[in-house]
Amino acid sequence: MFLAKRNKNYMPKINSLLCFLVFIFLLNNFQVNASENKSLISIGSDEAKVTVKVFSSLTCPHCANFHSKIFNKLKKEFIDTNNVRFEHHGFPLDLAAFNAEKVLRCVENKEKRLDLLSKLYEKQDSWASGSDINNINTKLIKIANDYNLNDDKSSNCLNSEKLEDEILEEKINGNKKYSIKSTPTVFINEKKYEGEHNYNDFKKAIKKFL
Repeated sequence: MFLAKRNKNYMPKINSLLCFLVFIFLLNNFQVNASENKSLISIGSDEAKVTVKVFSSLTCPHCANFHSKIFNKLKKEFIDTNNVRFEHHGFPLDLAAFNAEKVLRCVENKEKRLDLLSKLYEKQDSWASGSDINNINTKLIKIANDYNLNDDKSSNCLNSEKLEDEILEEKINGNKKYSIKSTPTVFINEKKYEGEHNYNDFKKAIKKFL
């Protein structure tokens, strides 16, 4: 449903600006319900006292910065000790981020999926740049090869209407509930985090709920 025509290439060869305009149009007109997203990317105990929700776009430099400075330390100190549950909520701001989100959700193993999330942020400058969406898709597929996704599987993910619907639903429902204005937007136990994007400040905010 995302694009009118599909072929054996990873994405139709149309102008990237047109792709983005179609993307925005669909976001504004897509009808969703309140059902739970079955492909939620999360790690940590369901019984954790604290839930951290991060709404982010995989092409967003500030999202990459937040993740690189906070996630690994948070995992070691709070997630692995069952005090915090971490949730990545896809909030793609452009077509490249939308496609990266689809590839990310195709990784079945939870740990590998989180590893790929970190890798996409780490290599953001190398795959997210440029206006040719086909070239960006090729770079995404190459990165995904290290996470048990061969070229065919990744191509199928990029063309998956089911994944498109899930991501669009997550974004629109998230925006309706939390009024997301920018990325990353972070909530700690449903309270918006307004602090600096460094681990010490974030840790202090976490401890207030423990």
